[in-house]
Amino acid sequence: MKYYLIAGEPSGDSLGARLMQAIRKQDFGAQFFGIGGDSMQEQGLTSQFNISELAVMGLAEVVPSIPKILRRIKETVEHIQQVKPDVIITIDSWSFSARIHKKIRASRLGIPQVHYVAPQVWAWKKKRARTMYKYIDLLLTLFPNEPRYFTPYHLDAEFVGHPVIESVIVNGEQDKGKFKQKYGIKGKLMLVLPGSRHNEVERLLPDFLEVVKLMHSKYDDIDYVIPTVSTVAEHVKRLVIESGLPIRVIEGEDERRLAFQDADVAIAASGTVALELAIVKVPHIIAYKVPKLTEWLAKRFLHIQFVNLSNILLGREIVPELLQQDCNPSNILQYVERFLNQQPPYNRQMEGFEQVRQLLGMGEQNPSDNAAEAILKLIRHEKNI
Repeated sequence: MKYYLIAGEPSGDSLGARLMQAIRKQDFGAQFFGIGGDSMQEQGLTSQFNISELAVMGLAEVVPSIPKILRRIKETVEHIQQVKPDVIITIDSWSFSARIHKKIRASRLGIPQVHYVAPQVWAWKKKRARTMYKYIDLLLTLFPNEPRYFTPYHLDAEFVGHPVIESVIVNGEQDKGKFKQKYGIKGKLMLVLPGSRHNEVERLLPDFLEVVKLMHSKYDDIDYVIPTVSTVAEHVKRLVIESGLPIRVIEGEDERRLAFQDADVAIAASGTVALELAIVKVPHIIAYKVPKLTEWLAKRFLHIQFVNLSNILLGREIVPELLQQDCNPSNILQYVERFLNQQPPYNRQMEGFEQVRQLLGMGEQNPSDNAAEAILKLIRHEKNI
């Protein structure tokens, strides 16, 4: 069968790649079309355009990109009409995905429509839950508490599990020590993770580099690594070269997996990467900045106590959140040194990470297989096969 998948940013690209693998287990002749990044392309997808064009965040960044995004929406809908797939699967990025689904629904092609990763209606835009049934046939959620927000509004929502627990990073314990051995690292390893969007890198990496500069002047037994993705790799490399600091920039899933297994501490942008760090029990802090306008809108419309997924899952802070003015080299450095010396809140964080692993069903399920099974069940139902 023909599967049309759309991922708007690198985290969705990783989900899409694992979903493609899972679908192929059950449909050996599966054909894949759509929009994706490096990981999905490695699984056989020919992307219609580079997903970096969609990887923007915050009102101040989105507004200048609106004409290009609208043009890409039009092109994507036209391509779907040409391909005539058996199912359309959008992954995360609901603001972009919704516009695709609305246009396809209006065209009355009769193609089953699926969205993978529920919009965070528990945090903001609660009204979304009431209208999504008009545009999609099935919603696949990552967290067990999410379906209840959508099923009262006539939408079939199914919890499949969070794919972070099946990633190569999580399931690479047998590779412990290989990264340090490969690069001759005798001391400790610190990961620097400034995000996968250009605007994130622009705002966060200068502060993160200043932290490395301060660390480098105080310690001679720490190596620094930035695992990055193709969407921002050149941007990251340029800033690192300009800094003159001894930081290794790596690309690719294999290198990233090995680095995560050997890391002693990390500083990261908020997002799925922080959940990966929690699962592999790397002590870390998250630091994040947005423009003033975006900050004002967030305070007005977001109804959440935390931004970090581990903290949200547990309902308490185990990962320090340094946001806006608190996101500065001095604050970041304090926490990095505490974690390296295993001082408080190190133990509280390690205990919390174990609880997060249990909540996500570590070792008990395969989310991508669950998602593939739910999608194939929907197709068979629609086709009466």
